[in-house]
Amino acid sequence: MERILCLAVGYLCGLIQTGYFYSRAHNVDIRSVGSGNTGSTNVLRVMGVKSGLIVFIGDSFKALIPCLIVRTVFAGRPEMVYLLILYTAFGVILGHNYPFYLQFKGGKGIAATAGLLAALDWRVMLMCLAAFIIIVALTRYVSLGSLVVVTIFLICIVIFGGRGDYGLAPGYLPEFYALSAAVTAMAFWRHRANIVRLLHGNENKIGAKK
Repeated sequence: MERILCLAVGYLCGLIQTGYFYSRAHNVDIRSVGSGNTGSTNVLRVMGVKSGLIVFIGDSFKALIPCLIVRTVFAGRPEMVYLLILYTAFGVILGHNYPFYLQFKGGKGIAATAGLLAALDWRVMLMCLAAFIIIVALTRYVSLGSLVVVTIFLICIVIFGGRGDYGLAPGYLPEFYALSAAVTAMAFWRHRANIVRLLHGNENKIGAKK
């Protein structure tokens, strides 16, 4: 029941489509411009850096806040609290990527994943942030930076979880790993078109003129 509750609450929080509501408030339907994605990268390309940053923060906090609440509420369950945090974040990412009221067309879940990293483990967050900044600065490919981030996330989860950093009961570890892998796999799935463009060398670079 705890898992189902966290997943459901996460999905409801994920339905707060910051990019869609922000763009509509500025007389723009972000779904009909740029890539049609409601995430912060498309908002950045279409509406500018300030707008992109606002949407990124909004999408991050809609994952961070419920994850922190779960961490507090279930603090007395140290053997599974990190697993429940992950269920909550996975629900947020699902709601962000597949909002039912927008015909299940949302974002790609990277900003929401950033909120998960902040709530789960500051060490992983800092490593992912550094990698993202370096890769985007060198290549100007936001998609490549995002894919590297979720890959580092999964590797760190396996390493830190395996040595007991999250205090999970042994029986919960396989589930914890599987859910982390699902977060990473979903990010790759949502970036499948970007991956094809990266392989063909025609992916959009941040700051490049269309």
